[in-house]
Amino acid sequence: MTYDVVIVGGGIVGLATGMKILKSRPDLKLAILEKENQLAKHQTANNSGVIHSGLYYKPGSLKATNCINGYHELVNFCKEEKIPFEITGKVVVATRENQKPLLDTLLTRGLQNGLTGTRKITLEELKEYEPHCTGVAAIHVPQTGIVDYYQVAIAYGRKIVQSGGSIFLEHKVLKINQQDGFNHIETSKASFKSKLVINCAGL
Repeated sequence: MTYDVVIVGGGIVGLATGMKILKSRPDLKLAILEKENQLAKHQTANNSGVIHSGLYYKPGSLKATNCINGYHELVNFCKEEKIPFEITGKVVVATRENQKPLLDTLLTRGLQNGLTGTRKITLEELKEYEPHCTGVAAIHVPQTGIVDYYQVAIAYGRKIVQSGGSIFLEHKVLKINQQDGFNHIETSKASFKSKLVINCAGL
């Protein structure tokens, strides 16, 4: 089987990569190879499910830009696909006096990264948000949320198939050789040829 692009790994990174490629280049023939009998079986389905707001990253950095853009794309995608999510907000707490300057730095970064509403809160307000939390200072970040990334990944996979892509389960990649301008990929079940291979496999 010959493809323009083969992606190794059917977790959320591989699926998001495939979906984005087909969105920008629907003419490409794309396949995803996943060793398990289902998509997103490992890290994607076993994490805390946080929708990160971009609080911690240096303003103007690539990390900040990607996190903030990804935040908005993810929230919009969940709305479009009717995937449950919740914007819960979070508190960041200084437990010692010498941590207060670090908290101020985070507040400044958050505001510079466009996190409207991020603010210092009183210790009384902290108790309202988190009754069992104690500290000497705190900030509240309203944008942080939670989502089931397994559901997000499955929706990505559905989009890939709808866009003409192929997903092969139980295809563990055993060997990749380059020959005649192609990558020759041997899996536990079949052989593939591809102009480009993108490795999104986990550990």
